[in-house]
Order: sequence, then C-alpha cells, then structure tokens
Amino acid sequence: MAASATIPQSKSTLGPTLIIGVLFFIFGFVTWLNSVLIPYLKIACELNTFQSYFVTSAFYIAYLLMAKPSAWLLNIFGFKNGMSVGLILIAAGALLFIPAALTRTYGVFLIGLFVQGSGLAVLQSASNPYITILGPPESAAKRISIMGIFNKCAGVLAPLALGAVVLKDIDGFTEKLTSLNAAQKIAELNELAARVILPYVIIVVVLVILAVLIYFSGLPEIDTDKEDEAVAAANSNKTSITQFPHLILGVVALFVYVGAEVIAGDSIIGYGGAHDIPLSTSKYFASGTLACMVIGYIAGILFIPKYISQQKALVYSAILGAVLTIIALFTPKYVSIACIALLGLANSLMWPALWPLALAGLGRFTKIGSSLLVMGIAGAAVFPPIYGLLVDMTKKTAGLAEASQISYWILVPIYLFILYYALAGYKAGKAVVVNKTITV
Repeated sequence: MAASATIPQSKSTLGPTLIIGVLFFIFGFVTWLNSVLIPYLKIACELNTFQSYFVTSAFYIAYLLMAKPSAWLLNIFGFKNGMSVGLILIAAGALLFIPAALTRTYGVFLIGLFVQGSGLAVLQSASNPYITILGPPESAAKRISIMGIFNKCAGVLAPLALGAVVLKDIDGFTEKLTSLNAAQKIAELNELAARVILPYVIIVVVLVILAVLIYFSGLPEIDTDKEDEAVAAANSNKTSITQFPHLILGVVALFVYVGAEVIAGDSIIGYGGAHDIPLSTSKYFASGTLACMVIGYIAGILFIPKYISQQKALVYSAILGAVLTIIALFTPKYVSIACIALLGLANSLMWPALWPLALAGLGRFTKIGSSLLVMGIAGAAVFPPIYGLLVDMTKKTAGLAEASQISYWILVPIYLFILYYALAGYKAGKAVVVNKTITV
C-alpha cells in the first residue's frame, strides 16, 4: 500500500462526501458575508476604506493564531468531533454580533469575526485533509472542486441574502444622512447597525443544530498517523515538518493566493461604488465573482484528472489570473470590473490544486501540514487591508476610481509566485512515492 492516512472501510464515500459538502457550504456562507459587511460597517461605523478592511484582518488572522490550537484540538477530539467544535465556535462569534450591533461598536464586531474565523480554522483543519484523503490522490483536486461548488454556491447566496437585509435602500440612506443633524444621524446609524441582528441569530441557530447533527452522525474517523510502507520509507529520516520544502512553499503559495481571492471577492462592491455605480447595484458584484468560481469548480470536476492534471490546472489558473489583472488595470470601468469578477474563474482551481500538491507524501506529518496550510489562509488578513491602504494613499493624488484600479497591481506578483509553485515549487525536496487508491 502507499496511502498516507487510513479511513475505516465502508460501502461508499457518498455519505461522508455529502456531510463534508454541507460543512463547505456553511463556511462558504459565513466567509463570504464579509463582502457585504465591509461596505455595510464602513457606513454604520463611519470608517475609511483602510479601516473597513479590518473585517478581513480580524476574520482571517484567526487562521494564523489558531493553527497550533487547531492541531491540538484535532488530536484530542479527532476530525469528526473537531468539526462540531468548530461549528460551535463559529456560532459563538456570530452571537457576538448582537451586542456589537446594539452598541454600534466596531471593535466588538471585529472580536465576533475573530471568533468566527477561529471556528472556521478548526473546521478547515478537519475537513480539507478529510476530503483530500477520501479517495485516490490523483483525483483529490476533483473532490475538492466538488466541495468548492458547495462553498462558492453559498458564497453566491450569502452577499445576496445579507445585502438584501442590511443594504436595503442604502443609497437613499446615505444621501439622507447628509441632511441630518448629529443626533438624528446617530439614531439612523443605530437603526442601520441593528439590521444585522436577525440574520446572525438565524445563523447561530443553524450552526448549533448542524454541530449536534455532525456529532451524532456516522461520519467515519480518519487516522493520519498510520503510514503505509512506501510513505514510511520515504519519510524515515524526517523529524520535522520543515524538512518538506514543497509543503513550506505550498503554505506561502496558499497565503498569497487566499489574499488574492479575498481581494477579488471582497473589494469588487467598493470598486463598483468607486466608479459611481450605486451600492444597490454593486452589492451584487461579489456574487458574480463567486459565480465565476463555481464555473471553474465545475470545469475542475469535468477535466481533472481525466484531461488535465491538478498541477497543470494550477499553472493555467495562475497565468489567467495575471492576464485578467493586467487587463483590469488598463481598461474602462465596466470591462475592468468584469475582469475582477472573472478572477473568480482564475482563482477557483488554485485551492483544490494547492492542497493535494502540498500534502503529498507527508504521512504522519499530515495533521501538522494541514494546520500550516490553514495558517496560510491568514493571507486574507494581510493583503485586503494593504489594498485598502493603497486606495486611501493613492486617492490623495488621483480620483477614487483611479486609485481603486491602480491598487490592483498588488495581485500581479501574487499570481507570478503561484505560477512558480505550479511549475517548480511543488517538487522541491519531494521524495518519489508510488500512490495507490485509498478506498472507503
């Protein structure tokens, strides 16, 4: 045998795949609410562009800080029960939105987002290696693409659902604010902040119910500490995770990739607004980016690995991302906005390809490797605020629309590094191991 993890034998992978698919839907829904929260909290809490992107910083920095605790929790609870723990943490973070809204305190919103991110870090640490191991290594990107459809379909729905509630008549609202005195303005902003309470109460209830269902489900546990002979032989001289250069480079690639993905998804509403497109219209743009990602995932399911390897998919995706970014930098507003939305297509297969390429051959180091990859998601805490800061700095000498467009230059080196990893980095220091199918 040549598997790097074991799963109890069962008749079919369908049941576990559907359960993990539901989890991917949940954390996709929670994650992509941020694209609406950024412009919403910018108005409700009276923030500048840079400050509004602290939404992504608070949410995604949890992936960095929770990497070690996630591995510790998974060692105690296992992958299955660890998923329930993650869901409860997300629910706790969502619950904090109630006092945050009642007091219109941005700091409490950020704490709530951090706790949600912490829960998602645990959930991601458990679910991503689970679906990676749930079948043949060469088709792991295909399985993750299926999960991506669950995730990004939720991402399409999330901005639409939350935007319909918290950004309802928002253009008229912001215009009205300009004619109010200080006391009236505070009262209106308090009413705006309160709009978020009901949606997040519903989210809390759903998460708690799902956590209980997962706990009592028949989802099989996986054991990544047992290696087969081939992987064990290849790793016999390994004593540290740092001895896997392809994993370390993979973590860096995932770090910059997630930053690019979140910039494309979370900045596009503001980018439309910078071009004088009403928020009542531009609030739908994030769903367009996510819809493009769904199309990309469907392509991954159809073509990986039958017609294209997951490594080649990463190469083509990185090239497409760089090309679309450059076009977006030099074209008029509608074409440029369309290119940012189409980055969803370029980004779609990067996550599914990076995970199996980075985890290949880790054997008993799979859990810690997975935790490091989850750590890489913290890239979304770094790059979007940098984009927001670039916008604020550049608009001092240029208009807001031009500043927002120029600031997308930050994406070009990101896609070039991913291209390097897809061409050479994924092979760095990697031992040759014969892969065989893991059946469930």
